[in-house]
Amino acid sequence: MTVMLVGAVALSVGLIWAALAWLGVPNRSGQSVTVTEVLEVIKISLAIVAGTGGVVALIVAYRKQRVTEVGEQREQAKLYAERFDKAADKLGSESGAVRLAGIHALASLADDWVGGRQMCIDVLCAYLRMPRGSRPDATNPEGLVAWHGMAEVRATAIRLISAHLQRGAPIPWHGHDFDFTGVTFDTRASFATAVFSAGKVRFDGAVFSGGRVTFDGAVFSGGTVSFDGASFSGGEVRFLRATFSGSTVSFEDAAFSAGTVGFDEATFAGGKVRFPRASFSGGRVSFDGATFSNGTVSYHNAAFSGGSISYIGALFSGGYVSFGGATFSAGIFSFEDARFATGAITFSGSIFSGGMVRFDRATFRGSSIAFANADFAGSTVAFDNSIFDYAPLFRDAKFSGGVVDLRLVQWGSWTAHLPEQAPGLLLATTDSVTEDAVEC
Repeated sequence: MTVMLVGAVALSVGLIWAALAWLGVPNRSGQSVTVTEVLEVIKISLAIVAGTGGVVALIVAYRKQRVTEVGEQREQAKLYAERFDKAADKLGSESGAVRLAGIHALASLADDWVGGRQMCIDVLCAYLRMPRGSRPDATNPEGLVAWHGMAEVRATAIRLISAHLQRGAPIPWHGHDFDFTGVTFDTRASFATAVFSAGKVRFDGAVFSGGRVTFDGAVFSGGTVSFDGASFSGGEVRFLRATFSGSTVSFEDAAFSAGTVGFDEATFAGGKVRFPRASFSGGRVSFDGATFSNGTVSYHNAAFSGGSISYIGALFSGGYVSFGGATFSAGIFSFEDARFATGAITFSGSIFSGGMVRFDRATFRGSSIAFANADFAGSTVAFDNSIFDYAPLFRDAKFSGGVVDLRLVQWGSWTAHLPEQAPGLLLATTDSVTEDAVEC
């Protein structure tokens, strides 16, 4: 600043001197410069000095403002830290009411503190992951009241998180991570119409033993929702009319022994749903009325010993469904009235030792279905009144038992060669195959 002031004075003197020299003091004709001309030069020079001083004043004011802002930011950060500590302390209280206040305080702090929002969310999720203890019996009324109070605190935390994930949330928490690993869901939890545009939502190892967790109408346009290793022993997880345009929903190593998981009328326009190595001993998974325009569904190496999988009325216009390497020992799998336009479905390498797979009234227009290297040892696979442009692919398939019923199929103009003597493979007539068929 001192340098600038000295420079401004020097500039002003220099300007006055240059102006007087230009006017001529004295001038070449020997005439003196008039007082008016000198005053004009001085006035202009002083105006320049004043302008320079104004610039200096603005710089000084800006520096003061920056110092003030930095101080305010420090004070604000200190205030946020104090609010965080107080809210976190309340979550350790023995009183349910105090913990409830702490949950609301953390959610409010997450709204105000953009830089610390993920940290607040992490604490809320960590609280849900904490062991809650078993429910006391009627002989302990005080303990039962306290247990219900803590259950209400947990339910409130879930409601606050869900509210901030809605499309029209005043302060949305979209794009953040949410970790519900190991959480037990035995009551209702709703993420309906939520927006998952990025980040990761984890239900890994979660236990669904009752109640309902809903994602109805939710939009998954990025990120991942993971149910890896989750246990479904009751209750319901529902994605009714949800939209998947780029996300991945994973059920890797999940165990389905009861309850339902529903993707009815959902839209898959690029998303993925994965069930690798999942075990199905009961319950139901349904994709009834779902639309697959470019998405994929994979059951790679899954084990089906009970329950049901349903794709009734689903539309595949570019999607892909894979049961590669899966084992079928029991259960019902229905693709009745499904429409395969340009998509594909494969059971390659699968083992069919029990259960039933039905494609009644399904249409395969420009799409394919493959059973390459499959082992039919005991299941029933039926295609009653199905319509094919291309016959199913059975390359290197083994027929040692069970039934694959193609007797009521309507073939298109081109069919592949089907094995005629395979045990359990039921065909209408040998004339169903054209003379120029290509061996599969």
